[in-house]
Amino acid sequence: MTLTRSVEARLLIRAAADTAYVFAGAVARGYSLTDELLTFRLDGAAVARTELAEGAGRLQVFSAGAGELEIRYRAEVEGRPLPAPADALDAVRYVRPSRYCESDALSPVAREQFAGLAGAELAFAVTGWVHDRLSYVPRSTASGDGAIATLEKREGVCRDYAHLTAALLRAMDMPARVVAVYAPQLEPMDFHAVVEAMIEGRWYVFDATGLAPRTGLVRIATGRDAADTAFLSNTLADVQLLELEVRAAASEQLRDEGAELIELA
Repeated sequence: MTLTRSVEARLLIRAAADTAYVFAGAVARGYSLTDELLTFRLDGAAVARTELAEGAGRLQVFSAGAGELEIRYRAEVEGRPLPAPADALDAVRYVRPSRYCESDALSPVAREQFAGLAGAELAFAVTGWVHDRLSYVPRSTASGDGAIATLEKREGVCRDYAHLTAALLRAMDMPARVVAVYAPQLEPMDFHAVVEAMIEGRWYVFDATGLAPRTGLVRIATGRDAADTAFLSNTLADVQLLELEVRAAASEQLRDEGAELIELA
C-alpha cells in the first residue's frame, strides 16, 4: 500500500504596519502532491504572493499592510520521492560553522567525546549523546540561542537539539545540515527540526529528540541552521504570532528502530 501523508498549517499574525514576509511552510519540491492549498488573507482579503525556489525548498514571498494576517496550508503527499544524492558543494557548505551551529567553538568538546569515530558510528553517537544530555522543555530557549547556549542550558526544543547535533558533527568534519519537516506522530505536534548527516556521499536523517519516526518525515526547508529554515521571517515591521496550528498524519502506523540509516523521503 502506498504511504500517504497529510499535512496542514495555520498561522495568525498581527502587524502594526506594512511588512514584508517570507513563508517556508510548503512541502518541498520533489514530492507527489495530490492536493495542495495555500492562502494568505489580510483581514479577510486575499494577498498575492510569489514563489521562489531555494534548493528543494519553496519560499512564498509577499507583502501585507497592518492588520491580522492568516496563512493556511494543506497538502496530501503520495508515496516517497527518490532521495537526492549529496553534491560536491554540500561537502564544503555544510561542514562550515554557522550562526546557530558554532562548530569551531565546539571542536574541543567534540574531539574529546567522539575521538576515533567516523561515518554512521559517529552520527549515531552524537545523536545519542545530545539526546541523553538535553531535556525537551518548550519555551526554554531564546530565538538567538545557538548550539553553545543549548549545551550550557542542557534543555531546549527540536531546533536546539538539531543545532547542537549538527554543530558537533561539523566539529568532527562530517557535513551536517538542519531540515524543517512535517512529522506525523510527533508529540507535541508542531513544525519539527531534524538533522541530515552526509555519510559516504548520501544524506541520512537523525533526530536527537526521538519524538517522531524518521520514516514519515516530509521535507519543508533545508539549510545551515534555523536562519535558513525558519517557517516565517519578516522585515520592515515587527509582528506578533497570535496562533500557530500544525497537523501531520500518515495513512499507516510508522516505526523507527533507531539504529537504522534512513534517508528523508
